[in-house]
Amino acid sequence: MKAYLDIETSFQGQITVIGVYRPACGFKQVWGKNVTQESLMSLLENAEILITYNGSRFDLPVIERHLGVRLDKLFQHRDLLFDCWNFRLYGGLKLVEKELGIERETKEINGFMAMELWESYLRHGKSESLDKLLLYNREDVLSLVKLEEKLNTFYQLYFLPYARDL
Repeated sequence: MKAYLDIETSFQGQITVIGVYRPACGFKQVWGKNVTQESLMSLLENAEILITYNGSRFDLPVIERHLGVRLDKLFQHRDLLFDCWNFRLYGGLKLVEKELGIERETKEINGFMAMELWESYLRHGKSESLDKLLLYNREDVLSLVKLEEKLNTFYQLYFLPYARDL
């Protein structure tokens, strides 16, 4: 079973939100003090394959550093960033989404703004900041599903016809 994963972090580099979508279980998040090794493993229960975007260079190392879990040792991992490079799609997730016509409600938010939203929530107790941050993370995670579908279609169109000739 697949698990689509994305994290958000604070300006201090702490994990603020973990979002996971598993097709059989739906979307779930943990944030703040609920971000623990136990909650992460619960979100990933019964998963076999992790799907991320730039997870090899960001999400997985941050999780290892802060929660002490080597997800790449526990699960197969597909980093869609590298799949995108095969099709000359470069840049962050939002740029790739835009190029592929993947819509999102939180298109004005980026990673830096996500950190600002967390700070606003912590310092001023603004629940609307937390709500917006959680929506942003949710859209990041669910976008991975759409991106993977598009990339799989590209592979079928561009690589499979040539694989038969080998």
